[in-house]
Amino acid sequence: MIMKQQKIGTGFGAHSTADGVLAGIDLAGSTALVTGGYSGLGREATRALARAGAHVIVPARRAAVAEEALRDVPGAEVRSLDLADLESVRTFSDRFLQTGRTLDIIINNAGIMACPETRVGPGWEAHFAVNHLGHFALVNRLRPCLAPGARVVAVASSGHFLSDIRWDDLHFRTGYDRWLAYAQSKTANALFAHHLDRLGAASGLHAFAVHPGSILTPLQRHVPREEWLAHGWITPDGRPADGFKTPQQGAATAVWAATSPLLDAYGGAYCQDCDLADPAETDDMLVGGVKPWATDPEAAARLWELSGALTETDF
Repeated sequence: MIMKQQKIGTGFGAHSTADGVLAGIDLAGSTALVTGGYSGLGREATRALARAGAHVIVPARRAAVAEEALRDVPGAEVRSLDLADLESVRTFSDRFLQTGRTLDIIINNAGIMACPETRVGPGWEAHFAVNHLGHFALVNRLRPCLAPGARVVAVASSGHFLSDIRWDDLHFRTGYDRWLAYAQSKTANALFAHHLDRLGAASGLHAFAVHPGSILTPLQRHVPREEWLAHGWITPDGRPADGFKTPQQGAATAVWAATSPLLDAYGGAYCQDCDLADPAETDDMLVGGVKPWATDPEAAARLWELSGALTETDF
């Protein structure tokens, strides 16, 4: 497991693309699973992995939409899954396990951002439920089919800067804030990867959290356009602001973390711009880095135990 968060000098960077980081990597015969792999960064990750030879399974809540979005990707296979519904997670996982196939890569990419207050399942706050708990249950249920040396990648965000885990009010019972809800779920993504790597390292399983960078995709669909301008995401004429990536660049760190041999000795790391992230020295989310609460091993273990109890799954 990683002992220190700092860049290691990979030769890649913020402008690297998903295809670029996979150049020379042959994924023929391997199977990847990319949640939400039909839209935004997920679609670019699916395309790049398929071009490198992988067979890519894309669980999707809107299977028909996913089929249409990926009809030009010969290595993609769409299956129905709703991460907000643990019974759907159970059904998907059971059916996959029955096929006897193995998984070499899982990228937990699907997510929601800044949505109106929404409750799912037994009243869980939707960001925490979809972005974290659904993926937690999915990976735990698929654990028996993970191949030796498999990689699990959790797509986190510099949004984690805004909130640690709200241990006393995980589900915002005492007042909802859409940005803090999103932020907490992204901290949870990072802690999930940190502890999963600790549990899986002895069997060769490694897990990583990644900040893909700032990219304008359908993830921002709940954020009004005027807020894009107020936040500085776009220029007055509607172009992405300086520092924003293209979707191909945004997908690069996730597929790099899923495949790079450079990471064999850095399990559990938080990654950014196709390298390990440095500790965050400012609160500027465009600069990025990682806050200490997102790599705290005690918090990661505590969150794992809590998530296992909530979802009735455990590695």
